[in-house]
Amino acid sequence: MRTQAVTEEAEQQHEEPAAAPDSEAPAGTTAAELEAASARIAELEEEVLRARAELDNAQKRARRDVEAAHKYGLEKFVNALLPVKDSMDMGTEAAASATDMDGVREGMALTLKMLDDTLARLDVTALDPVGEKFDPEFHQAMTMEASNEAPAGTVLRVMQRGYLLNDRLLRPAMVVVAKAAE
Repeated sequence: MRTQAVTEEAEQQHEEPAAAPDSEAPAGTTAAELEAASARIAELEEEVLRARAELDNAQKRARRDVEAAHKYGLEKFVNALLPVKDSMDMGTEAAASATDMDGVREGMALTLKMLDDTLARLDVTALDPVGEKFDPEFHQAMTMEASNEAPAGTVLRVMQRGYLLNDRLLRPAMVVVAKAAE
């Protein structure tokens, strides 16, 4: 349809004689209009160049930001874990010369508490599903055991805890699941 309309318009222009130039218009009108149009084109071309440059700069900034996020994204996490590492180093040194293992155990317990507190500050939550119904979304069954105390499909023991980061599963809990006693 568009082609037909263009064709009809071309035929009408071909049939109609060209209008005589308006004798009342000043002679420089077309030249002035042409000059104004050329100036406007130059302005628009410059705007396009500036817009392209801005876009290019924005893309470069975005690339740098992504690179920095990849490179330094773990900075907060690592800084939070360094005190735990320091505590473990001190505990290892103390254990090498310790004759009293109670002090070493106490130091390990304090270090573990420090690690748990650090993970909590980073919104990492441990999954400890003992007694809960087995959920394959959060649990990985390692084995099944017959049980008279727990209903079938219930988690009896946790072999390895699972963890969530901001409600997103990092690692499922590895569990032993109850089955009906025979």
